[in-house]
Amino acid sequence: MRFFIKRTFRLPQLTNYKSQNSDDGSQKRKSIINEKPVENSSFDKTQTGFSKNDDDIQNADNVVDNKSLEELKPMKNGELLDTKVTIDTVKYEQPPEKHWILRRLYFLNWLKTYDRETAIADLIAGITLGLTIIPQSIAYAALAGLSSEYGLYSAIIGKVFYALFGTIPQVSIGPTSLMSLMVLQFVGERPMQFVVVLAFLAGLVELLMGVFQLGFVVNFIPTPVTKAFTSATAVIVAAVQFKNLLGLKGKGVPSIGELFKRIHYSDAILGLICLVVLLLLRQLAHINFKKNTPNTRRLKKFLWYVSISRNALVVFICSTITYFWVKNRSLEAIPYTLTAKVTSAQLTFSLPPFAFDYKNTTLVFTDIIHELGAGIAVVPIVAILANVAIAKAFVKDNRLDASQEMLTLGICNIAGSFFNCMPTCGAFTRSAVSQASGVRTPLSGIYTAILVYLALSVLTPYFGYIPRSSIAALLIIAVVFMIDFSPIKELWRTNKKDFFSWVGCFIVCLAAGVEVGLLFGIVLNMIFVLLRLGNPKVEVTLMECENRNYIFVSPTSDVYYSGVEYIRDKINDACLLYRDDFPVVLDCRRFMQFDATFVDVISAVAKELRERDVLLVLFGISEESQQLMHKSENINYCEGDRICSDDLSPKKQ
Repeated sequence: MRFFIKRTFRLPQLTNYKSQNSDDGSQKRKSIINEKPVENSSFDKTQTGFSKNDDDIQNADNVVDNKSLEELKPMKNGELLDTKVTIDTVKYEQPPEKHWILRRLYFLNWLKTYDRETAIADLIAGITLGLTIIPQSIAYAALAGLSSEYGLYSAIIGKVFYALFGTIPQVSIGPTSLMSLMVLQFVGERPMQFVVVLAFLAGLVELLMGVFQLGFVVNFIPTPVTKAFTSATAVIVAAVQFKNLLGLKGKGVPSIGELFKRIHYSDAILGLICLVVLLLLRQLAHINFKKNTPNTRRLKKFLWYVSISRNALVVFICSTITYFWVKNRSLEAIPYTLTAKVTSAQLTFSLPPFAFDYKNTTLVFTDIIHELGAGIAVVPIVAILANVAIAKAFVKDNRLDASQEMLTLGICNIAGSFFNCMPTCGAFTRSAVSQASGVRTPLSGIYTAILVYLALSVLTPYFGYIPRSSIAALLIIAVVFMIDFSPIKELWRTNKKDFFSWVGCFIVCLAAGVEVGLLFGIVLNMIFVLLRLGNPKVEVTLMECENRNYIFVSPTSDVYYSGVEYIRDKINDACLLYRDDFPVVLDCRRFMQFDATFVDVISAVAKELRERDVLLVLFGISEESQQLMHKSENINYCEGDRICSDDLSPKKQ
């Protein structure tokens, strides 16, 4: 099978051209090369830069010949030529599409090539990630107002099911600061049953979006809004944990005077020490040695492992100190606040609670949905937005199956709801750790899940010895580096609309909640889009063709039906400016989805111009669109690629 593709070659020089005055008096070169197909088989290749050693011809398997030069047309300033070249398509055939089973049960793709070397690499990456995800899961459960074991449940189930269906080895499904804040926002102090149902409904929405390939929905959330939302979320998390860091109790924001009176100094000192230690350990990964020797490389790798394990080290050290303090003295002698004691942490299977008693009232499924409100839509959208962004950052060859990622995320959350899990999604910090650890396949998640399960089984009785201020310090360090104010200056300089989107979304998130702020940012940008569609950019220029002047109306952005009235106003303004002395040429090449609105408005413009004895020329309009137009003696159609004098004169119908 053979087909034609366009290839472009630069001419060394053009000797035939003519000058023509433009509207600003400048000289423009226009090629007068014959636009008919070249039929001369003795065409000299050296004139177009062809040679036997040309790399482009070598890459095309040297199949370029004289007969393949079927069309030669001048392009911009006569400097480039389009040439159709015949090539063999065997080398460039699209790879066959995978069977749907291989695309959905993704573990079948890498399982057949899984070997010992890959298993060792995944084992190292899985253990490394486990040291990160265990303290994070405990901390994020505390942020959501839940007991520690629920965060570990979510980490186990998320890792297991993503290993079976996930496509990106680096993605780490589990509790995150975003999901924890969503739970805190929409569930608050309600019982755990609401969290489980929220996880089920969020997973169901994610699954349906993957089935119906609705991933494009997240494209309506612009980058400035996403960055502002992330920064505002990090600020809220840090502010919430600041109270735990200082040992403050009670609700509300205290005044400066009350703040110093209510500070629990034992918690504050321990929390600040943990903050400093976490920051110092974080810098270990960035230490560089002057000499690159085997010893320095091993030392650098050791420091890197210590750095990524900093959360586990801090929690372990603080818990160990507390344990021996309680053992030697008593629990009442501990001067700082501890997390809630976990009595039982068995990972058990049960159906999501679609009906339960709450405040002496039996809530059914519809009542639970009413209680959760907008969280049913906001939680899955935020999760998909975060997960797809992380997957794009680590995908190979830029080939991301977004639908499969949404399906997998939905499966993880639906399955998690059967094991009392909170909503989950990917975390960029954990994904970066996996990447740096040399992960090969998603199976590393199974090793991580096994390690988390062992910690859950063995360490559950000791979760109650974790100081609350150490967890607060861990969360603050985790989110503080997500706060990014750098876009403000750049957006103010480059795009004021994006600047106001960022600032507006950030302020509303802090003042009214993250879900309202996200909705505000989306709606504000949709308004900007509607304004742009209703007011397309249009250039109106007085031009000359063979000593005849005409008004050239050219949209510089795509025009939909909502913007055609704006173009009508521009045409009327131009005719008034030039006293109806010149014909109007309307460039229709940027008209999108030519429909009845276009036909009616353009017909009305032609009628108005006819009353003023002004000819309307439609330039670049397709034959299909011409058939939709009403017949009018005042409309000319220019089907060529340039305006000529005949187009500017009325034609007989």
